[in-house]
Amino acid sequence: MYVAYSPELDVSSCGKTVEKAKKNLLEAVDGFLEEAKRTKTLNEILIESGFIRESPKKWKAPEWISLDREKALIP
Repeated sequence: MYVAYSPELDVSSCGKTVEKAKKNLLEAVDGFLEEAKRTKTLNEILIESGFIRESPKKWKAPEWISLDREKALIP
């Protein structure tokens, strides 16, 4: 099982292959953004997530300085 994650939006999904996990993540992000737009919370979510509005239709994503992966033992 593979997990794909969008840290900017804190959305994740999974799949049995890397490709399926990525495809599922895109679908999850699309659904998340559609729902945020429908409920009129998209601007608030993007601002809270660190996006900067550059123009009425253009947002700049936050810049990442590192991405670490940690493992945890499950008893």
